[in-house]
Amino acid sequence: MTFFRKPTGRCSNGRLVVDFLAEHFGLPLPPPSQAQGKDFRKGANFAITGATALEYSFFKAHGIDQRIWNTGSINTQIGWLQNMKPSLCKSEKECKDYFSKSLFVVGEFGGNDYNAPLFSGVPFSDVKTYVPLVAKAIANGVEKLIELGATDLLVPGILPIGCFPLYLTLYNSSSKSDYNARTGCLRRYNRLAFHHNRELKQQLDDLQKKYPKTKIMYGDYFKAAMQFVVSPGKFGFSTALQACCGAGGQGSYNFNLKKKCGEQGASVCSNPSSYVSWDGIHMTEAAYKKVADGWLNGPYAEPPILKS
Repeated sequence: MTFFRKPTGRCSNGRLVVDFLAEHFGLPLPPPSQAQGKDFRKGANFAITGATALEYSFFKAHGIDQRIWNTGSINTQIGWLQNMKPSLCKSEKECKDYFSKSLFVVGEFGGNDYNAPLFSGVPFSDVKTYVPLVAKAIANGVEKLIELGATDLLVPGILPIGCFPLYLTLYNSSSKSDYNARTGCLRRYNRLAFHHNRELKQQLDDLQKKYPKTKIMYGDYFKAAMQFVVSPGKFGFSTALQACCGAGGQGSYNFNLKKKCGEQGASVCSNPSSYVSWDGIHMTEAAYKKVADGWLNGPYAEPPILKS
């Protein structure tokens, strides 16, 4: 509703972080990689709604595949890039040269890997054991891209899921101790996200040492989102814990599983730019713009994209 004024397959009200990055560098907004008749030489968006880091077979083996929206993983997307390669460059040297001039944004991956078991009722202590596997799957994907010739890679961590209107509604608790007093977010879910990000950063550090000629950047969604929650007004937001598009003002978080954004009975706020959360899971265009600026210049990337 805010920018394109028509559905484009983006889970937001407008542009996403990758769109703002493309705009910053004077590039066209990256077209979806599976679109027909597009020129992908200035960028492509390989994202899949609900994509996971781990393979579908992992979730099937654990009996939680009912909660997976699709079977696309990080490897599916890298496969799509490999299929696209002949249209981008001809020789091995040309491809290495081309990829070395490109910026690769790898994810965010991980969030859906935890949504699936949590929403399936897998015990929390078991879900924590997934963290090293998920982080390793992301790192393996990054390494594959480096082998293809990528030299500049930004790899985002996951968001503080304990601040999502979705989680706050689903895991609503009568015990005050389940919430962080300062933020109003659910502590154990944010601890899971923090644990994942710490593990991912360690994996990325190891890759950076192994491939000293590359620049591997960590994209800190967690830090950005927590700052929006702690001081929304400072960033121009009126609320951080309520969804703009959702349950028509019901409940503390404007989220209802039976009236999700885009479903019958859902309604949308008139001022999405003053919200952090678009649909209870994804951010608004206004929030993504602030994240993109923080990836380019700091403080939401280590190191920032524009720091040589």
